[in-house]
Amino acid sequence: MGNGLDPKALFALSYGVYIVGAPYPACDSGCNGQIANAVMQVTGEPPCLAVCLHKDNLTTECVAKSGVFSVAVLEEDVPMTFIGNFGFKCGRSLDKFEKVTFRKGLTGAPLVVDWTLAVLEAEVIQSVDVHTHTLFVGKVVGAERIKEGAPLTYANYHLIKKGKSPKTAPTFIFNEVK
Repeated sequence: MGNGLDPKALFALSYGVYIVGAPYPACDSGCNGQIANAVMQVTGEPPCLAVCLHKDNLTTECVAKSGVFSVAVLEEDVPMTFIGNFGFKCGRSLDKFEKVTFRKGLTGAPLVVDWTLAVLEAEVIQSVDVHTHTLFVGKVVGAERIKEGAPLTYANYHLIKKGKSPKTAPTFIFNEVK
């Protein structure tokens, strides 16, 4: 990183691990999704979420075109193969939802229920260009608790599951941080 920027300082920030999804008519399931850790609630009334996605990712294109997105909060016990399906494969070459239990929400965005504690869906109210990424802010129009449990944190994804970040993730630089 250079310039006096220690990536270990950024790694101390707390993140979760989520699936961000959106409608994608070109796919048999009609949707696409990806693993993301840059998701947060930004307001309480009305409830709004922000998700930050790499501009090269198909999901970014899907959110921009549809104006909606969903977020699935993954549970701590989610297997790496499930994460890999959404995190290290491209929806342009396969249907990521082919073997996943989901339903379409009010907006048409996919609500993943496998390995999920809660699902939320939002309508985009603003998008902001952030260098290599697009930050989407959405007003929450639906939210449901699927089950009780501990959410998977990004720290546990790295420390316990020994997971890595793809090159398009905002936290790709953390792959080298020990």
